[in-house]
Amino acid sequence: MTKHEVDTRGADAPRPAIVLVSGGLDSATCLAIASAEGYRCHALSFQYGQRHHVEVDAARKVAARLGAVEHRVMRIDLGAFGGSALTDASIAVPEGGASGAAIPITYVPARNTVFLAFALAWAEVLHAHDIFIGVNAVDYSGYPDCRPEFIDAFTRMANLATREGVEGQEPLRVRTPLIDLTKAEIIRRGAALGVDYGSTVSCYQADERGRACGRCDSCRLRAAGFEAAGVPDPTVYR
Repeated sequence: MTKHEVDTRGADAPRPAIVLVSGGLDSATCLAIASAEGYRCHALSFQYGQRHHVEVDAARKVAARLGAVEHRVMRIDLGAFGGSALTDASIAVPEGGASGAAIPITYVPARNTVFLAFALAWAEVLHAHDIFIGVNAVDYSGYPDCRPEFIDAFTRMANLATREGVEGQEPLRVRTPLIDLTKAEIIRRGAALGVDYGSTVSCYQADERGRACGRCDSCRLRAAGFEAAGVPDPTVYR
């Protein structure tokens, strides 16, 4: 079956969806949810100049284990602009917990906007009307592109700016199943769906083997989430 046959197999055929998969805990859970809802999941990841590039290897494992029908890794260079501790080696990743700043230095300028734009383009080709992204507005790090307001605005733009949005039979949707969940709730949901969190990498400065530092904000949120969920933490620390 070719990727264009999704429109010709009748109402009972699985619907295609694009799922952004970073290799981390949240996106793995998001992919598991989309799969459990019966979507044919096309996973999309990015090598964008991040210092924790080992997460892309984790994304490949996650996509394969959770049954994505296809997985693509796009290579773009957000590191050329810098402006974030995740893409500029001269900026240290904070290790002291929340600093009180509204938007931390680990925010990558416009990252989710860029990622969703790529997902939107692929969705048009596949005639998919659902894009899943694992953003969270509860246990998050203060990133503006993880807020419901941003998702709503991008969805409106998507339906104005694309042929599928203007001429399609139904509107395009950006699905955010984790947006109102705590980290503990996300972990419990994923565990119930069989997610192997040992295959995921969340650390902002994981080493080449995927081992976590245990000190950055992402590591702190992850560890606290497993503790609150009452689920054994499979994270390997260096």
